[in-house]
Amino acid sequence: MAAVPMRLVPLVSSPSSSRPAVQLPPSGITADLNLSRSFRGSASRFRCFAGQTDFFTRLGRLIREKAKNDVEKIFSGFSKTRENLAVIDELLLYWNLADTDRVLDELEEALLVSDFGPKISMKIVDSLRDDILAGKLKSGNEIKEALKKSVLNLLTGKGGKTELQLGFRKPAVIMVVGVNGGGKTTSLGKLARRLKNEGVKVLMAAGDTFRAAASEQLEVWAERTGSEIVTAEGDKVKAPLVLSQAVKKGKEQGYGVVLCDTSGRLHTNYSLMEELVSCKKAVAKVIPGAPNEILLVLDGTTGLNMLPQAREFNEVVGVTGLILTKLDGSARGGCVVSVVDELGIPVKFIGVGEGVDDLQPFDAEAFVNAIFS
Repeated sequence: MAAVPMRLVPLVSSPSSSRPAVQLPPSGITADLNLSRSFRGSASRFRCFAGQTDFFTRLGRLIREKAKNDVEKIFSGFSKTRENLAVIDELLLYWNLADTDRVLDELEEALLVSDFGPKISMKIVDSLRDDILAGKLKSGNEIKEALKKSVLNLLTGKGGKTELQLGFRKPAVIMVVGVNGGGKTTSLGKLARRLKNEGVKVLMAAGDTFRAAASEQLEVWAERTGSEIVTAEGDKVKAPLVLSQAVKKGKEQGYGVVLCDTSGRLHTNYSLMEELVSCKKAVAKVIPGAPNEILLVLDGTTGLNMLPQAREFNEVVGVTGLILTKLDGSARGGCVVSVVDELGIPVKFIGVGEGVDDLQPFDAEAFVNAIFS
């Protein structure tokens, strides 16, 4: 079979030139990104894998720690949800035991308006009512703190690890999936920016072969982030081949992370959903166990309507984490809690603005403080 023409678009130094200097993580944290050294003997091979394990572990933690320094962005990003929930402060300001039922009914309504969903809202309010009647909560401030603690427990109890789980060897492979218009390609570009800021050598794979301008859009992001990109030449090239060629390139040339874009698709389209399975298998043939992460991008403005999408994508490809976008333009931030509670899939990143640095690692405590200030 004739080889399908592929092209590697160099947007940083070409392979024939000297390699660009690698950015090292701040605070004295270093990471060895040079995979060109040959190792001999089982002991040396073990040291190589151990070092990579340490690198990816520190990378996930470092990105998460940096998120705690960006609390202001998360706070401003949830301003509309916070406005919806501000009524809770008014309700609890002059709360007394005789008004418990009325106050809790209005509190439940505020949660519903912010898309916490009926199930979650009732669970939270019933818990608060039980504690009030048992004499455990005796003031509006105590009720407010109990409310925040309840939401935090829902997020941390089922969500699993919010850090990227990138395995133990390079390249780590992240596949990004989602429906049309959810912000998938933009999220991939912003994720590349975060990884590059930590000194990771990033390769992008333009696996969206359906949308005419998709490759061009990703090339723009590659240039903005100083990454390289693999694209396909010709209209008949299938996404699985593009992704497999990119992962091979990443493996051969010592990239740290390969970010695989895919075509947006409706979760109800069976044939397109099956193509995602083919993409996943193609990547796994190159690196057994890959992709390390399958991140589903969901549009936060759709609120609870995102749940059927998430269920279907998870059933087909096994989603490992969520990226919730456009939350800064929505008053439906409660959907974050509903998605985690319903699916048990961790939210790994949230989009809280249009800037290149506005894709924030999800921090449950910062989120709760942002919506219940």
